Amino acid sequence: MITAPAMKKIYLPLVALGFSALPFTVSHAAESPTIAPNEALVADGIPPIPAATAERAARYTDFRAATLLDWHPTRREVLIATRFGDTNQLHLVKTPGGARTQLTFYPDRVEGALFEPTRGEFLVFHKGTGGAEFFQNYRYDFATGETTLITDGKSRNSLPVFSRDGRRVAYTSTRRNGADTDLYVEDPLDPKSDKLLAEVQGGGWEPLDWSPDGKQLLVLEYVSIAESYLWLFDAQTGARTELTPRPAEGVEKVFYGKAQFTKDGKGIYVLTDNQSERQRLALVDLETKQGRYVSQETPFEIEDFDLNHDGDRLAFIANADGSSQLFIVDLAQGKMPVMVSLDAALRNAVISNLKWRRTGRELAFNVAGARSPSDIYTINADDRSLQIRGSVGNDEEHLLPVVNLKFTRWTESETGGLNPASFAPAQLVKWRSFDGREISGFLHEPDARKFPGKRPVIIAIHGGPEAQYRPGYLGRTNYFINELGCAVIFPNVRGSSGYGKTFVALDNGFKREDSYKDIDALLDWIKTQPALDAARIMVTGGSYGGHMTLAGA
Repeated sequence: MITAPAMKKIYLPLVALGFSALPFTVSHAAESPTIAPNEALVADGIPPIPAATAERAARYTDFRAATLLDWHPTRREVLIATRFGDTNQLHLVKTPGGARTQLTFYPDRVEGALFEPTRGEFLVFHKGTGGAEFFQNYRYDFATGETTLITDGKSRNSLPVFSRDGRRVAYTSTRRNGADTDLYVEDPLDPKSDKLLAEVQGGGWEPLDWSPDGKQLLVLEYVSIAESYLWLFDAQTGARTELTPRPAEGVEKVFYGKAQFTKDGKGIYVLTDNQSERQRLALVDLETKQGRYVSQETPFEIEDFDLNHDGDRLAFIANADGSSQLFIVDLAQGKMPVMVSLDAALRNAVISNLKWRRTGRELAFNVAGARSPSDIYTINADDRSLQIRGSVGNDEEHLLPVVNLKFTRWTESETGGLNPASFAPAQLVKWRSFDGREISGFLHEPDARKFPGKRPVIIAIHGGPEAQYRPGYLGRTNYFINELGCAVIFPNVRGSSGYGKTFVALDNGFKREDSYKDIDALLDWIKTQPALDAARIMVTGGSYGGHMTLAGA
C-alpha cells in the first residue's frame, strides 16, 4: 500500500501502479539497487522493488504515436501530433516515411490543429496550460514562425472550424459566464474581430461545419450519448433554426453526431440512430427534411465519416465488435459502399481521423493495433482503384463488395526499442451472461512457449461507463503479458457503446448491477478456458472502471 502521510490509508491493487510514473528514488543501501518512495509517499506492506524491474518496465512506457491532424491544402504534406519529449507537439511530415519536423515546443501538449484551408500559410492550434483544460487557440505563421493568441486567454475554448474560404473560424467559449459554451466567430488574422455570434444554454454545443457559401453554421447540441440535436445558425446574425425535432414525452430520444454539408450546401450528411438500433450515415435534404441512409447495407455501427472537397467520394468507418472496417462510396456514380480490404497488419485494429486531401482522391487516417501505436496511412480512391474484387458477409442479404487498395504508410512509431512482433494480438472473445445476453471483449495471451501452463488473468474494465474497449496499442500493459506471463481481458459489459442503443441503456438506473453480473459471468467463462487460471484473477480499472473493480471485488 502507498499513501500520503497526512491522508487516510487507501489500499490499491499493485497492478494499478505504474512504477516508472511514481515519484520513487533509487536506493543503493541493499546489495542491489531498489526503488524507494520519496517523502510524499509512505510504503506499507510493499517489499523492496528492484531498480532493474522499474527500468525494464519503463521500456514499455517509452513508445510514441502519431496522430493525423490535417492535410496541407496545396502540398502533399500532413500535419501530425507526436512527441519527442514529454508532450505531443505539432510536426510536419512532407513525404511518406519522411522526417517529422517539429513546429511547436511547449511543456503542455497541443490538443489539435488545422491548416488555413486555401493556401496553408498559417495554421490554428489548440492547447491548455498546466493541465487546467482552459484551452486557448493560437495562430502559427509559417513565414515567421511566430505564434499569436487569438482567444481571450482566460476561458475554455474549443478548436475552431474554418469557413471554406479560410477567412473566418467558428468556435465555442465559456467566457460569458464560465459554463455555457456560446458560439463565437472571428478572422484568425485579426483577433480584434472576435465576436459573440449567439448565446446558448449548456456545455455541449459544438460548431461542425460552415455552409459552402459561408452564410450558415451547422452546430451540434450534445446532451448525452442517447440525445443530441442539430441546428443551423446564421453566420452573421446568430439567428438559429433547429433541424431535428424534440421528441414528445415518452418518445425515444435520438442521437445525432458528426455532420457535414454536401458540396452544394443543399443537404447534410449526418450520423444518427434515428429509427435504428445503431448509428447509421444519413443524407438529409435541408429543404424537405427528408433523408436516406447511405450505409443501409452495412450491418455495423458507423462512427466516423468524411466527404471529400469535390463531393464525389465519401469515406466512413464501421465499428464491428470493436475493430474497424473502412468503406468508400462513389457518390458521382451513385454506387453502394464498398469495403476496403485491409492489409494483414491493419486487421483487428482501430481506424480513426479520416481526412481527404483537398486535391485528388487521397484519403489519410490513423491506424492503431496491438503491435503498433497510432500511425498514419493513406489510400488512393480513384475510379480505377474502386473496381470490386469480391464480396464478404455471413449471408446473401448482407454481402458487401470488397476492393483492394494500396496502403501507404507515412509514419512508423517507436515502441521503446522492443520488438512489436512480441506483443500479444487481440482475440475477440464472447460469453453468455446471466440473462443469456452475449457479452464480448478482447483477450491478450502471453507466449505459451515462454509461459507454459495456465496463466493468471488480469481483467481490465474501461471507464465511461458508456466507453468501449477497442483493440489498440496496450503500451505498459504489454509488460504484464510479456514479462510476467499474465493474460489480460478487456470486457465490454452492458452499457458499453458500439453495440447499439439498447445495449448502452442496459445498465441505466437500477439495472447497473446487471453489468456487475457480466463480470461474474466472465469469471465463470474463465473457468472453462484451459489456458487461463481461474484461481489467480485480478480486476482493475480507472474512472468508472474503478467503480466496477470495487463492485466486482
